[in-house]
Amino acid sequence: MSPRIRKLALTSHVTFSVGWLGAVLAYLVVAIAGLTSLDVQLVKGTYVTMHLMAWFVIVPCAVAALLSGLVQSLGTEWGLLRHYWILAKFLLTTLGTVILLLHAPRVSEMAVRAAEAAFATGDYTQQRTALVVHAAGGLAILLAATVLSIFKPWGKTAHGKGEPGARKRYLLIGASIALGIVIVLHLSGGAPRH
Repeated sequence: MSPRIRKLALTSHVTFSVGWLGAVLAYLVVAIAGLTSLDVQLVKGTYVTMHLMAWFVIVPCAVAALLSGLVQSLGTEWGLLRHYWILAKFLLTTLGTVILLLHAPRVSEMAVRAAEAAFATGDYTQQRTALVVHAAGGLAILLAATVLSIFKPWGKTAHGKGEPGARKRYLLIGASIALGIVIVLHLSGGAPRH
């Protein structure tokens, strides 16, 4: 990539990544309010808000951060398979995005339940707690990816050192991970079943 395109790609990646992190932090605060508040109207409002945040801010930022990171790593001298920290960050981002895509329908389900009149009398403590736990886990994954970006630990991979056969090994591992993600999405109903 030219220097101008590289800077644009980096700016995009940082913007989407920071946006994802900030949105998850705000989402966690709203989820905690939904779990702990005794005000039924506030609790109902939190789940409608979480639904909007999940689908219109967090999911787009997650997908954009993953794709822009992939472009950034493949289009620059850093490479996707040359440094352990980049590979770990890519795996964390992929894992976070997959978990998010599997989790987002639960948020929509709670938003639908919150709109129902019977919500005030129902016991949704387990579902409400799960939303807080998922948000906290997502935040932990994103903070770990941020730390990796700053400290860049562990050095170069075998591929980065130019060892023979390393590229094939990493491509096989990558293909296995991609296949695993497709299987998980398929079995969970998050991907087409055909």
